Amino acid sequence: MQTDNVIEMLHITKEFPGIVANDDITLQLRRGEIHALLGENGAGKSTLMSVLFGLYQPEAGEIRKNGQVVKIHNPNDATALGIGMVHQHFKLVEVFPVLDNIILGAESTKMGFLQKKEARRKVEELSQRYGLKVDLDARVEDITVGMQQRVEILKMLYRDNEILIFDEPTAVLTPQEIDELMATMKEFAREGKSILFISHKLNEIMAVADRVTVLRKGKCVGTVETKDTDKQSLSNMMVGRPVQLEVVKGKAKPGETVLQVEGLCVRSSTHKRDAVHDVSFQVRAGEIVCIAGIDGNGQSELVYGLTGLEKASAGRVTLCGRDISHASIRQRGHNMSHIPEDRHKHGLILDFTLEQNLVLQRFQEPEFEHLGFIKQGAVRQYAQRLIEQYDVRSGQGPVTMARSMSGGNQQKAIIAREVDRDKALIVAVQPTRGLDVGAIEYIHNQLVAERDKGHGILLVSLELDEVMNLSDRILVMYEGEIVAELTPEETNLQELGLYMAGAKRMSKEGKGA
Repeated sequence: MQTDNVIEMLHITKEFPGIVANDDITLQLRRGEIHALLGENGAGKSTLMSVLFGLYQPEAGEIRKNGQVVKIHNPNDATALGIGMVHQHFKLVEVFPVLDNIILGAESTKMGFLQKKEARRKVEELSQRYGLKVDLDARVEDITVGMQQRVEILKMLYRDNEILIFDEPTAVLTPQEIDELMATMKEFAREGKSILFISHKLNEIMAVADRVTVLRKGKCVGTVETKDTDKQSLSNMMVGRPVQLEVVKGKAKPGETVLQVEGLCVRSSTHKRDAVHDVSFQVRAGEIVCIAGIDGNGQSELVYGLTGLEKASAGRVTLCGRDISHASIRQRGHNMSHIPEDRHKHGLILDFTLEQNLVLQRFQEPEFEHLGFIKQGAVRQYAQRLIEQYDVRSGQGPVTMARSMSGGNQQKAIIAREVDRDKALIVAVQPTRGLDVGAIEYIHNQLVAERDKGHGILLVSLELDEVMNLSDRILVMYEGEIVAELTPEETNLQELGLYMAGAKRMSKEGKGA
């Protein structure tokens, strides 16, 4: 039977304890098309793609390839059918070199011996052909996340996959890397490969997708041609209500200085030089100050130095008038909330329940503890309130294991916990990474509300739209130094890009050079 559809997922149902993740979903992928899968956090997008890749078995429904029913019991079956997947959280062995990661599980051998020269030649050819530059001998733990994603894409190409699944591929990339990835995806489609592309970012979907299928709460809302729709219509389909795509905020009324940073230096963990060099700035009560820059220019180390995750090698940090340069993380937490960049490493204990994670910094307070025992009822009540207020979706409510929640809902849980702590300073690093438009709208409104309550907010973001929309002042970081201080009203994306790339630098007097 001849069909234009290379893959058909028909009436797929997948259940987990307490939740129907996919409820009778039908999805059809045409040959040579880029098909986007759009939906809120926890709508069932990653689950549906995990069914196609053989990581989960559905309770009902069938999968067809080129019109023939196929059984996909595991990822090896998927690979044999030409299906490859780049996961949201990369599946790489960090201590292995790049080349070993690419060929792992698909090694070519001759008389029992590994043919690495042949493999290297093939990978180098693919790398050049698609502009996916990687250092094949570098260890994965030593390369950037953007480079790690290229490794994941090369893994698929090395296996000659024709159906490519990208799960939130741009969540950890810089604007420049996103443009490169979009160009690569279009090149794949031109060659006849078929792409399923999970994303929350409406701009990207409108730019590269041919069609969009929208999921909401586990059900399929519909499939539309991209050329026949717009961002507002898609966001309405996704969330079920009109969404404010622009941040609505009044003028900032800055008060006293909450955070004063003077001559801060933080050593790099991978090189012998400073990742942060002689950085000075302040954040006042009632303003949002944003650190903008291309990933890897010292923003992470700056945040580590401020929050106590890394020791500063020089400089002074003053919070609410108190020198905290040598204070412990817990001491700094008395006046500071921290929404970390890496939600798995620094944000959550994945094998704790959602309610345990929500009281991580507060379980010793009298509200939650008595004579050394945790008041379970109070913790449950508190967790329920935050879950409802921030719309954190999880199969079993407060007792859901954090590990089993979708990435976006893990992020919402961290934001709920940190904002609710009501501290003088909120350090928010990539707070909307991996969130859908409805959740982004809510988080942006929360941060503006915190600002208007008189809290100081230090925002670190790679999303230029977020930088321009949300900040009252912008500090641009390049190679570990602050190279510009701007306001959204007096700059534009092009000028911001020049400062971020190091092509322009502001003198100490504040004039562009």
